[in-house]
Amino acid sequence: MYDAVKPLLDEHSEVEAALADPAVHGDPVAARRLARRYAQLGAVVTAHDAWRQAHEDHATARELAPHDVGLREELPGLEQAEQQAADRLQLLLVPRDPDDARDAIVEVRAGEGGTESALFAGELVRMYTRWAERRGWRAEVIDAALGDLGGVKSATLAVQAPEGAYGLLRLEGGVHRVQRVPVTESAGRVHTSAVGVLVHPEADDVDVEVDPGDLRVDVFRSSGPGGQSVNTTDSAVRITHLPTGTVATCQNEKSQLQNREQAMRILRARLLAAARAEADADAARVRAAQVRTVDRSERVRTYNFGENRIVDHRSGYKAYNLDAVLDGDLDPVLDSLVRLRTEEQLSAQQDQA
Repeated sequence: MYDAVKPLLDEHSEVEAALADPAVHGDPVAARRLARRYAQLGAVVTAHDAWRQAHEDHATARELAPHDVGLREELPGLEQAEQQAADRLQLLLVPRDPDDARDAIVEVRAGEGGTESALFAGELVRMYTRWAERRGWRAEVIDAALGDLGGVKSATLAVQAPEGAYGLLRLEGGVHRVQRVPVTESAGRVHTSAVGVLVHPEADDVDVEVDPGDLRVDVFRSSGPGGQSVNTTDSAVRITHLPTGTVATCQNEKSQLQNREQAMRILRARLLAAARAEADADAARVRAAQVRTVDRSERVRTYNFGENRIVDHRSGYKAYNLDAVLDGDLDPVLDSLVRLRTEEQLSAQQDQA
């Protein structure tokens, strides 16, 4: 175990020393990358220290047990604690996508179901925001197009975390299906609607080189509720990357400059995701497994309001606490997906060996 961990422990010390150098912080992009890597390696260091302590406690107890009845009784518990600590460490040693330590751009789009889909899309935006708040992360809605009767037709969130938000939120990519009686349904019939979720790693400025000459910037008047300068002036911005046809818009901010900055964040994230997908077959598979069409049949998860039930169709997770999940209690669902992903990665490693 130690042989596998040692390179990471050494790297943790090197990154820690680099972060202590004031010169590093003269380059904000490099400093952010180091900080993300330090947080990622810190989890390995903590797990290794816990395993080492559990291993030493178990070894000491085995040595003294022949002369101590009390220690003999504690041996099974100490052995179990050592095994649990080893399992936690082993999980962290599974190779991770470097992008997992990045912040995330989350796009939520209403699909089949019209008004009902837009209403549920708004509830998903709230769910991700509440979940991030529970973890002490920062979640910011950087663009939203409101539905006619409430909710959102589309919304884009930026989620920031010290250890990176993308590693977990990438598991949310796909079609989310909702089953309930819409507020507009007079006969009380259950309708099925769909909402699409796309998740990209947020790009640093240097990750994607964007030639200003390749951009077309259009301005227009914001739609939806507004106040002074929001939907009374041409402050909304649409940026088109001409070589790829990629488009990003933002209309939430009051000034055209602010909207342009936010639209560029979205555009860079989309361009980075597209570049990775083109260069990496695994990334292409991940994107394909997210939202191809926002169709009810291509769902990754179902939310049944009548039964207060949530089901993830990938991990098989099922619970009857939908109200709590929509209020941000998303960790148990994500834990089931992390376990599934880890099992698949371990199985692939064993097959290669």
